[in-house]
Amino acid sequence: MKKRTFLKRTAMAATGVTVAPSLLFSSCKGEPKAAEPAAAALAPVVFELPEIPYGYNAFPEIIDAMTMEIHHSKHHQGYTNNLNAALKEAGIGDKTLEEILAMDTLPTAIRNNGGGYYNHNLYWDVLTPGEDTGSAIEPAVVEHFGSMEALKNELAEAGARRFGSGWAWLCQDADKKLFVCSTPNQDNPLMQVAERRGTPLLGIDVWEHAYYLKYQNKRGEYLQNILKIINWQKVASRMA
Repeated sequence: MKKRTFLKRTAMAATGVTVAPSLLFSSCKGEPKAAEPAAAALAPVVFELPEIPYGYNAFPEIIDAMTMEIHHSKHHQGYTNNLNAALKEAGIGDKTLEEILAMDTLPTAIRNNGGGYYNHNLYWDVLTPGEDTGSAIEPAVVEHFGSMEALKNELAEAGARRFGSGWAWLCQDADKKLFVCSTPNQDNPLMQVAERRGTPLLGIDVWEHAYYLKYQNKRGEYLQNILKIINWQKVASRMA
């Protein structure tokens, strides 16, 4: 061993520097260099259940507190937990939820639970209390639907006609055109499986767990009432 190499190692040891043996010896003539370290695997994204800032008893005449609590703390929490588990199993990381849901091949567990997580996030967000009556979004609504009343009627009809469980949506497509549609189960218009794809601006849950304690089988009544507490300012803020 050359004196210079020996003194270099001694100095590093004295200052507390720790170096892998393979790197120490790689400078010696005739010895192989250390292999490059393998790239670290992407850590799975972890999503958290969002809080409802306005509480469970914000709209007692529209949605009872027990329904709100069960819907959020049980159903939405379940989708959150199952989504994180499915992403970990699939080794999916470094993607936004929107990118995940728009993937060409979406595993069933991620499709169901990712949709459930995303859809409910939007549902709670656009139900926030507010004074806004639709002025921020009204020009675009009038252009595409004729009036706010016409839009509300189309949303209610889309929700009422959805067979079984699902969602009614107000969306914006790539050409910035607004449209109303409906999807089954926890699908949404971000997904490749959607009949018409676009960015969701407003989602109305028509699964029975969203309304059954108060409305039983009267989905139409629930839809008419839920449209009374939409924060249209929040909806407009999602437009491109």
